Amino acid sequence: MRNPEDYMLPCPNKKFFGIDCPGCGLQRSVVMVSKGEFNNAFHMFPAVYTTILLVIAVFFHFILKKKVTTKIILVLAVINVIIIIIAYILKMNPILSNLKS
Repeated sequence: MRNPEDYMLPCPNKKFFGIDCPGCGLQRSVVMVSKGEFNNAFHMFPAVYTTILLVIAVFFHFILKKKVTTKIILVLAVINVIIIIIAYILKMNPILSNLKS
């Protein structure tokens, strides 16, 4: 059986510039969720759960085509962006990242 990590896309930002992008860790965190490693998934990419909910909401939006799903998608997208920005700032700031340890 093959490892799901064999099929993951490399981050172009990290490849060309040598620094993580705000989305780095998303693929691995989704694999961790599928393996039941919920805490590790959150530490890898804190917005993993809101991203999963957002994808599910978008899926249902295409099926139901209701205004309710549009509002849910908007709220989840805003929450997701806020979490991603805060997590990226914490990860990229060496002083703040040492506070977590």
